[in-house]
Order: sequence, then C-alpha cells, then structure tokens
Amino acid sequence: MSIKFYNTLTRKEEEFKPINEKEIKIYSCGPTVYYFAHIGNLRAYLFMDNLRRVLKYNGYKLKHVMNITDVGHLVSDADEGEDKMLKAAKRENKDPFEIAEFYMNAFLKDIDSLNIDRPEIIARATEHIDVMEEYVKKIIENGYTYQTEDTVYFDTSKLKKYGILSNRNVEEQKAGARVEFDKNKKNISDFALWIKAPENHIMKWDSFFGKSYPGWHLECSAMGYKYLGENFDIHTGGVDHIPIHHENEIAQSQGFSGKIPANYWMHVEFLQINGGKMSKSLNNLYTLKDLQEKGYEPLVYRMFNYTSNYRAQINFTFEAMDAAKVALNRLREGYIKHGEGLDDISDDEIKDYEEKFLEAINDDLNMPIAMSVVWDVIKNPKKSKKMQELLLKFDEVLGLNIKEYKKQENILPDEIKDLVNKRNEARKEKNWSESDRIRDLLIEKGYIVKDSKEGTIVEK
Repeated sequence: MSIKFYNTLTRKEEEFKPINEKEIKIYSCGPTVYYFAHIGNLRAYLFMDNLRRVLKYNGYKLKHVMNITDVGHLVSDADEGEDKMLKAAKRENKDPFEIAEFYMNAFLKDIDSLNIDRPEIIARATEHIDVMEEYVKKIIENGYTYQTEDTVYFDTSKLKKYGILSNRNVEEQKAGARVEFDKNKKNISDFALWIKAPENHIMKWDSFFGKSYPGWHLECSAMGYKYLGENFDIHTGGVDHIPIHHENEIAQSQGFSGKIPANYWMHVEFLQINGGKMSKSLNNLYTLKDLQEKGYEPLVYRMFNYTSNYRAQINFTFEAMDAAKVALNRLREGYIKHGEGLDDISDDEIKDYEEKFLEAINDDLNMPIAMSVVWDVIKNPKKSKKMQELLLKFDEVLGLNIKEYKKQENILPDEIKDLVNKRNEARKEKNWSESDRIRDLLIEKGYIVKDSKEGTIVEK
C-alpha cells in the first residue's frame, strides 16, 4: 500500500517515493537547549516519532538526523537579538556549555518519557563547527555571499527565487516591515552565515574569519549534508520554521550544491492552550514535569495528541487531558481483556482491521482515524489473544507501551474513602464550599481528585 504525505514544498498531498527503497533519509530540526522544553515543543517530536514509526511499520529502514542547537540561535529567528545560549547563561550565572549539557539531557529525558524513538544520529552544533566552516567556504566560493566588517551574509538576490517554501513575496515583506531595514544587508531577506565574535562573546571559535561563530540556520544545512548528502527524502519541523529557518536552509543548500536538500517537507501545527497561544505572560508554558505534578503520566499527553492530525492545531485543556487519561486506561484494560479471552476470531476479521489501520496511518499519518480502528478492536465483544496480538502490532505505531502495562488495583484507605463519600454528598447538595474544602484536604493527604462524566476519580 502506498504512503501519502502532505508536502509543504508543493503545497499538496503526494505519494511518497523514496530516493532509495532500502533506506529512508530524514532530517528533523531539534531543540535549542537553553531551557526546559514545553509541551508545545514536544508535540513536534511526537509527530517526528509517529513519522518514524509509520515508515518502519511499512518495512523501511531509517537514517534519521536530529540536531541539537547549542550555539548561534538568536532571540529572533532572523539576525537580531542575543544568542539564546548566552542569554540563558546570564540568567542562571553559568557557562553556556554547562547550560547546553543540562537542558539537552533534560530534553532527552522528556522524549524518552514520551516513548519517542530517538533518531539514529543526534548531532550537536558545537561538535560540528569545522563542518559548518567548510560549508560556508564553499558557498563563498560559489559566489552567493558578501561580507561586512563583522558578518558573512548570504545574498538571496543571487537565487532565482527566495521564498519557495512559504511562497512569500520578499518585496511585499520589505514594504510591510515594522522595523528599520538593517543597513548592513543588501536585501531584507539576506541572513548571517558567519559572525565575528565580540571580545566578550564566550562561544567563539578560530576560523577563516577570525574568532567567530555560525549563524543559526547554517547548522541544519551543514549537518544534513554531512550525514545525509546533498539530497535526502524528508525534512521535518514546526510550521514556525517555514518562513525563515527552512527558507534559509533551502537557500544555503542551493548556494552550496544547487539543490533543494529534501524532497518532502513536513510541518507540524501549533499547540494552543485553552483556545489561545502559549506565553510566559499567561503562565501556561507547561512542561512534562508540570503535567506529571498534576497527575498525568507522560503517555497521557502522547494519547492526547492522537485526537488531532499533525497538520491541524490542537487545543490543550485539562479536561481534554482527563479524557485522554480515561482513554489510555480503557485501551490498557481492553488489551488485558483480549488476552484473557478464548473466543474465536477469523483471520479475515483480523486482516480487515489491519488494512483499515494501515490505510489510516499511510494517509498522511491520520492518527484520529487509526485510533477509531483501535477502538473498534477494543470494543469487539469477542475477546481473543489474536486481538491482543493485533493491538500489540498497532502499538508499534502508537508507542503507548501497552505490553508493559500491569493492572493495578486502586485501593483507597477507609479514611480517604470516607472523605470521598462526604465530598460526593456535598456535591449532590451543591454545597460547593464544603466540596472544595474536602478536595483540598484530600490533596493535603496526597490524593488527586478529578471529577469526570464517569464519576469522581481519586488517585495517590
């Protein structure tokens, strides 16, 4: 069965045709490790993981590279502001290399908690400065740059068209700019490749340009070339990468080799919080640790993401997380019940489920439809080990680790049961102040209380 992906480059869904059937080559934009990843960031890596799992489910082997940005990413995605690593170093009064090591390990721990399959190659920018320098030299040699006193710029006017991914008009962008045009640039869309470091700049390296450091966009092009070659199959990232970072990657690659690096560009949409944006000012930049402290294991967040296609915005609410928690538990219980069953299921029925699941995941990773097939299996009144084995096969894509689940009895002490019963009585009588008082008392005693359509859920 063929696989179809939406390709941002062509702005349409296309049949996936790999360069080499034996091995699919993928590049994914990784994190800038200057702080903890929030759940919006982590959605991108859940999408990346689903893509990996779907390709492997279809029998492909992968060579997948993900970068770790530990230098060069300015506060603005363009060429303004301070390096995010240096800003974090000042915030925490630490060395930027120490900052990078700490938050990279925190990120890797988060993706492991979400059961995200790590790419075959994880490449840190600071370990590839020499690769980036040679890449820049080739772009200079090919005539795509100009230099100022402190910066090597990429000259986008040398391209036939800049903006082929976002399809934006550079002249319209210039006319609508709200900030003064950088006088050092020849064109508004030009960007920094290599930057001479000021005396007090900590992260700098000896190079053809003196003590300097790379521009942010450069690392993905240079490391993609090192590990995957001039042309590879798929490039992934968030929709926020489309207008600047990925356009600049394509520009650099064309300046280096004359080629667009990837044949398929796939982008995941934003996560919203209660229908709005995530922001520090709203205090809603939730991390995985925040969710765990509220009683949600990481795989509940993974389950929540299956309620939407990766190309659609998804709205995070704690009510939706409660529903995902219930759904994950029902899936686990359904898996166990099938394992205990002795009913006879025909091979044709199993094959029908398999075909529907495969059709869904191969249709641009349509996880909501794939999950509807999973629920059909769970709800089947005939219980069979064949169905349990089928769910395990589906879990190769779902990544919910259902095989590791062991049924646990939620046994509450008599004191806690008594408080729960009193709270339920207060709620029936609409005595909300008493209900809240008992809830707070339960929290003090170490129990989380959730009110759902199925009733009150109390957990240690």
